[in-house]
Amino acid sequence: MKKILFLAIFLSATLFAKAVNPSGTLPVIYITTPSEITSTEDYTNAVFYIDAKSSGYASLGQTTMKIRGRGQSSWNDYDKKPYRLKLTSGIKILDMSKSKNYALMAYADDEHAFLRATTGYKVSQLMNLAYTPDRRAVELVLNGDYKGLYFLTETVRIDKDRVPIVKQDDNATDANIITGGWLLEIDNADATEQVTITDGNGNLARFTYKDPEALSNQQNAYLMNQLSSMDNAIYATDKSSTDWQNYIALDTLARYYIVQEVMDNTEAFNSNTYLYKDRGTTSSWNFGPVWDFANALQRNEQKFIYEDSPFTPQIWIGEIAKFPAFQAKVRELWPDFYNKYHTISAHIDNFIASIKSAAANDVQRWPDYGCSNPAAKATEFKTLLNARVKWLNEQWTGSGVEGIEFNENTPIEYYNLQGVKVANPHNGIFIKVQGGKATKINLK
Repeated sequence: MKKILFLAIFLSATLFAKAVNPSGTLPVIYITTPSEITSTEDYTNAVFYIDAKSSGYASLGQTTMKIRGRGQSSWNDYDKKPYRLKLTSGIKILDMSKSKNYALMAYADDEHAFLRATTGYKVSQLMNLAYTPDRRAVELVLNGDYKGLYFLTETVRIDKDRVPIVKQDDNATDANIITGGWLLEIDNADATEQVTITDGNGNLARFTYKDPEALSNQQNAYLMNQLSSMDNAIYATDKSSTDWQNYIALDTLARYYIVQEVMDNTEAFNSNTYLYKDRGTTSSWNFGPVWDFANALQRNEQKFIYEDSPFTPQIWIGEIAKFPAFQAKVRELWPDFYNKYHTISAHIDNFIASIKSAAANDVQRWPDYGCSNPAAKATEFKTLLNARVKWLNEQWTGSGVEGIEFNENTPIEYYNLQGVKVANPHNGIFIKVQGGKATKINLK
């Protein structure tokens, strides 16, 4: 009798969880498919429509598309699944840029009230990266089943409203054409559309080419030459060298890097790290746009992202951080962001208020993944973020000591703030070691 009663209670609770309805405070996406979505490779035909509710956006009538799963661990490890959408034709959805391509992100792995990506994207905007994916909080109903709170997100791709560079055709052979229209991702897993090099530390570096999707021999050779040349320049013994800047845009890399440091995203430069190059023999590789922040703000200690990261190998960034020119650019850009940082608190508060009702329904649908108290989680998150930004500000600013007279007969060694010995320090804050004493100085 007890077993029957327990089973009845269990089934009742299960049915109740699945019977949750949309809150009505966010746009609702209704998707219908002829069969269950089981693959991250094969698309399934689907129709969908959007009821914008009271969000202020426009509703969308029934439209055809294809849908499949997306992600790796986010697809395999969670019952609340993310999806990749490919519309039949490009349209504007909820005031985002016109496109065929979107993603429905579940963020089942974000225990901080969906704030990791929300905040990471905001930091990217404040750092003025060329493009930051736009997104909207929505609720999803798939084949009549309420799936909870999701985020309809622009995917990273070459387009005038996304990564704004000329597109390169698959299997191109023209020597001028193949110089640009490249969109790559630093990856940590094998992929069919991928090239690899061994970096200067002996690590296997994987680069998945997103665009073009199929390479001719000429394209493959050009890409391999570019990556190898970048690697050789980055691992130059002389860190006063600027040869690596002939390949990589210093400004965009520094901006992208600051975003990752603010979020303490230790997975950056290991996976989900994009870089792109426009056409032209003198065009540079740019890092960005930002994408995944699933592992942001996870540590209980303040270190740079390339120090003791649990995600290895991290491609290039630890070596690039040794260049005084890169350090100087980071310090140059930091004050502008720091002066705007105060706006993030209000952004977080507004976001939490906007998803409050939907989050309550989401946690009923997904008790293991949802957030029952978003406001409390937001407070915790802001505490972590504020501590992180405070620490970075201490590393990248400070008046230091100027005008020191050195005894030229006394050996002097210089170390940057990462503890790396520097042969010819300039334009930055360094540690001077002289006669067994260490002094923090500001060289200008």
